[in-house]
Amino acid sequence: MTAPISSDLRRSIYALAALNFFLADARDGLGPFLDGFLATRGWEPFTLGLLATIGGVLGMVATPLFGALVDASSRKRTLIILPVVLVTAMALWTLATPNNFSVFGGQSATAVVGAVIGPALMGLTLGLVGEKRFSDQVSRNEFWNHAGNVFSLGAIYIGSLYFGLNGVVGLMLLTALAAIIATLAINPAHIDNRVARGMGAKEQDDGPSGLSVLTHSKGLILLALVLMIFHFGNAPISRLIAQDFSIQLGSPFRTTAITTGISQVSMIVMALIAPWLITRFGLGFVFVVALMALPIRGVIAGSFSDFAAIYPVQFLDGVGAGLIGIATPLAAERILSGTGRFNVGLGAVMTVQGVGASLSNIVAGWLTDQGGYSLAYFVHGGVAAFALLLFMFGAKAIAPEPRKGVA
Repeated sequence: MTAPISSDLRRSIYALAALNFFLADARDGLGPFLDGFLATRGWEPFTLGLLATIGGVLGMVATPLFGALVDASSRKRTLIILPVVLVTAMALWTLATPNNFSVFGGQSATAVVGAVIGPALMGLTLGLVGEKRFSDQVSRNEFWNHAGNVFSLGAIYIGSLYFGLNGVVGLMLLTALAAIIATLAINPAHIDNRVARGMGAKEQDDGPSGLSVLTHSKGLILLALVLMIFHFGNAPISRLIAQDFSIQLGSPFRTTAITTGISQVSMIVMALIAPWLITRFGLGFVFVVALMALPIRGVIAGSFSDFAAIYPVQFLDGVGAGLIGIATPLAAERILSGTGRFNVGLGAVMTVQGVGASLSNIVAGWLTDQGGYSLAYFVHGGVAAFALLLFMFGAKAIAPEPRKGVA
């Protein structure tokens, strides 16, 4: 039976919720708005794909290294605060002078420093709530993250409508400050750093994390490959939609706020029902639902060119990406339970999935130049069928049952 949460720990968990809420805007800089912003300034789809690919490759290389750093560090709050400051600075630089140097340089720096936030947040969460509460807390993290995204999108829509670019800049500064304050409100004494790296209560610490965990675990390898294929298919679709309709409607920030807002609302719903789905049907079922959503999304996006098509397309993005975002750290934690290498293992998985996401961006840009947006939607949506087949082959290894006594 899970022990009750003390009032002091509860305050830290509330601060974690606030961190996830404000981190939604502060961790990615311009995030989904970048493509629409640059597309309306004459940047071509292939160039935007190249930009995303460079950032993805840099982030891919940095993520497992930062995962090892998170495992070894007892200063997990610092590993969130510093990237937030740097990512915000790079985004403001890009908005102020959107030339080749600021865009490529700024986004490259954002990809590198931003790669530490994901592992740091997962490690902090696991160390704060422990193994038994980790599944439910990941879903709560996702709920507050997507709620923060919806708030941010609405604020950017209104701010850009009334104040133009100044409204966007002001919001970025406010959310970065709020994320820093929320991080500092988490009591570091409540973070068990042994638990945060995936060590059980009785296991011995086997030293610093190493990347060999990736090659020694069948489940982790299969999980990484499934995610690589999924993200190759999924990563560029929302970007292409933002480019397409920003150009058509001539309003990058408001258009992207609408399209991204739909998927974020869908992700909030997924975060609310995910714990019930996992308890009732198992983690494997959640993976299957997420992987099935993408091929349907690609068919709809490729078949209809009206703006109304974004509603089912982006809703399915919330189903697929939303559930995958919850299921991935849970699967990694189950696979690596007791090894003391949770964060480096999760970082390695994110690296391999980053290969798919990075390659997809330049491929999607080329497909769009050759056959238009519809061709890219069909191809990338269809790729996910292979991810589903691979998952079905290795489901028991990818999504094992939790250890006895762990909910």
